[in-house]
Amino acid sequence: MKPIHNQGVRATTRPRTGGTLRRLGTVISSAALLTAGGLVPLAGSAAAHQGGRPDFGPNVFVYDPSTPVAQIQAKFDELFAQQEENEMGTNRYAILFKPGQYDVNGKLGYYTTVAGLGQSPDDVDIRGAVRVIGQPDPDSAAGISALTNFWRSAENLSVTPTDWSNQWAVSQASPMRRVHIKGVLWLEPGNAGFSSGGYIADSKVDGVTINGSQQQWITRDSQLGDVWTNGVWNQVFSGVVGAPETGFPNPPYTTLPTSPVTREKPYLYVDARGDYRVFVPTLRHNTSGTTWGDGQRQQGYSLPIGDFYIAKPSDSEHTINKALARGKHLLLTPGVYHLDRALRVKHKNTVVLGLGMPSLAPDRGDAALRVDDVDGVRIAGVLVDAGARESDVLVEVGDRHSRKNHSSNPISLQDVFFRIGGPWVGKAKTSLVVNSDDTIIDNIWAWRGDHGNGIGWSQNTADTGVVINGDDVTAYGLFVEHYQKYQTVWNGEDGRTIFYQSELPYDPPSQAAWTSPTGKGYASYKVGRHVREHEAWGLGVYSYFNQEVDIRADRGIEVPRTPKVKFHNMVTVFLDGSGGIERTINDAGTPVVGSYGTSTIVNYPEG
Repeated sequence: MKPIHNQGVRATTRPRTGGTLRRLGTVISSAALLTAGGLVPLAGSAAAHQGGRPDFGPNVFVYDPSTPVAQIQAKFDELFAQQEENEMGTNRYAILFKPGQYDVNGKLGYYTTVAGLGQSPDDVDIRGAVRVIGQPDPDSAAGISALTNFWRSAENLSVTPTDWSNQWAVSQASPMRRVHIKGVLWLEPGNAGFSSGGYIADSKVDGVTINGSQQQWITRDSQLGDVWTNGVWNQVFSGVVGAPETGFPNPPYTTLPTSPVTREKPYLYVDARGDYRVFVPTLRHNTSGTTWGDGQRQQGYSLPIGDFYIAKPSDSEHTINKALARGKHLLLTPGVYHLDRALRVKHKNTVVLGLGMPSLAPDRGDAALRVDDVDGVRIAGVLVDAGARESDVLVEVGDRHSRKNHSSNPISLQDVFFRIGGPWVGKAKTSLVVNSDDTIIDNIWAWRGDHGNGIGWSQNTADTGVVINGDDVTAYGLFVEHYQKYQTVWNGEDGRTIFYQSELPYDPPSQAAWTSPTGKGYASYKVGRHVREHEAWGLGVYSYFNQEVDIRADRGIEVPRTPKVKFHNMVTVFLDGSGGIERTINDAGTPVVGSYGTSTIVNYPEG
């Protein structure tokens, strides 16, 4: 396999195996929510004062500075031993730290999240590490990789490394949000082992960030320290203070000085009285840097935990939907939620927040989640696993008649991850459909499984990962892989994508089985032919056809030829296998067929 050299660090390519005080800023009373039109009473907000810890179930561990260090370390070690190789398991865990200092070295395995409960990341100081390490990989010359380090996260804390760095060797669905690294951040597994991440937002790194062998990465609204090193194909920085300058394709950096429209993920915290609350950040425009650094107070409002229905995996969808219908917000505790019918979000400003990466699993062919076309809904921190009975869609935002303007208070989806197959046989025609205008998509991984349980061209069937029908939708960190037709279809006007990563399906059995209306294969990213305005930055589309059949995709990206449909900094890559991709976008680009190669386009149309 051919090595790639980037700024002195070797990154070897191969087919991948798979493709985060009581008042803070502008705080609104717990009985009201901030909307475009003013203050609106919240149903159920008169809930009695709740002191102490709510019942988050047996898989949430809450520590304070009085907890013996040995007890905390033992729990980290126990969970890592259980979850290190439990890729398709059903266990889910969250470790939460109240404000204070902790001398621990936490290694995170699958489905393990670690978060601080302060109102600033610096309220929780981990002196040691919150780390993700590489896995043994006999197929790699390095003997180690991070290619399947999925489904884990770190949020709302600081880390002071006592080793030379804090290692965070991850690939998709492993976000780092609202984290302060007081030293070096190391994003690869070591020895230039394979890695295919990743996502950082609202975070600060004081020292060097060693990106190393990471094939792609997006960093949004953050602050970097001394330098960001290396990168293989596609590194995107949006609103990042200290980001390297755009140099695509060599070095492969795409840098936007500001992010056009953002709203950070809601988070759980403990106030000065010791009560649990959820902070809901406000909408921002043309932003850069963190929301919390340099003495800033994050803008938004705070909700008491009493305004939430705290769900357990044993709850039926009927019970959860009754709570949502009464106007409750929803906090999903760790576990797998088997659903006969979709969860329905009908009230504006509803927060649905997952704790410990809970899974929503529709068993009877319905969706997992449907959101009405209403203002301000936040969906954050959930997995969605297709069931054996085919669903038309797994998550639907709005409906086909949606036309409301949500620009002042959009719906947002953050750290929402889809799987078709893997833990079990799964089928769904489309994973995510967004019909509502102005929606913000912030770190999505839609994955038709290429390994695990129930994997095969006729087993885990799925046409399309993401379909965008709404206008003025903005996506940051859009990862979509292995679907059997188009990976992403964008039909709405004035859409924007900032970072896109996609592998075409590995397993088409023949060219006849994988041919679109416009030619051989299916493009990964398709903009509808009637769209007149669309813009995207930093896109990578990769091929690895592993059936020993010469499969071709005529192009990686397919768009209408019109001046206001503009794409910047694209790459197509042949990883391994047979066949490949003939062109990068429409008829532009060179073939990457038959052996390792890349094709890059800086601007389309040119100029």
